[in-house]
Amino acid sequence: MSAIIMDGNALSKQIKKEIKLKIEQAGIRPGLAVVIVGEDAASHVYVNHKQKDCAECGIHSERFALAADAGEEKLLALIDELNNRKDIHGILVQMPLPKGYSEQKVIEAIAPEKDVDAFTLQNVGRVMVGDYTFAPCTPYGVMKLLEHYGIDPAGKHCVVVGRSNIVGKPQAMLMLHKHATVTICHSRTPNLTEITRQADILVAAVGKINLITADMVKAGAVVIDVAINRHTDGKLYGDVDFDAVKEVASHITPVPGGVGPMTRAVLMQNTLNAAGVN
Repeated sequence: MSAIIMDGNALSKQIKKEIKLKIEQAGIRPGLAVVIVGEDAASHVYVNHKQKDCAECGIHSERFALAADAGEEKLLALIDELNNRKDIHGILVQMPLPKGYSEQKVIEAIAPEKDVDAFTLQNVGRVMVGDYTFAPCTPYGVMKLLEHYGIDPAGKHCVVVGRSNIVGKPQAMLMLHKHATVTICHSRTPNLTEITRQADILVAAVGKINLITADMVKAGAVVIDVAINRHTDGKLYGDVDFDAVKEVASHITPVPGGVGPMTRAVLMQNTLNAAGVN
């Protein structure tokens, strides 16, 4: 029997409707500033999507576009200005930045209470100890999907393949806070298949097409594919061999339409939280 497809598109629409209702009931207008530097085509597409999400939710959105050669000082000055604006509750600097910019320096310039990506060291630390207002969007979106489909991580073995600061590490922490037993695997993990086959919940976040094959998945496991990889044929693929693995897993996320839409919906939720509405 094929796995249940975890529909991130449908759930993200539901979450955005709930956010819009909360905003209307609270009588406030959360504000999100999106800063983009340079002309990276994919980044501009992502920013367009985020602004569309804001419009759907009733969130005020402002876009600040700087030339690639604007310089770090100009970018930092803009962030400082946004930190001091009372009508802006969340600040997002679209990554990656052009060469010559220190991403960590730029991230640390954002006021932690407006850091809706949860990338500042203070917010990373809060996620680590389990005392946070908002968590990184992709891992938090994964947790929302699990919750929606009635999958409780408590007592389960969660294997996270990937150790990035944006997904792998915070994903492991969020699973741990939900009482899962967590293993993190990466490029230097020997016998990867041996470990992934132990997973009740398998999260793939590496960025390598079809890295996870059916023989690497335990029967009945929940498989979460975080990656979005564009093939030379122009199509989008995840880290998981979807067609084969869905015949083994109990639940699986598609690419596209799984975790991606949830990442954006949770960004809206984080912006709402930053405005003081839960």
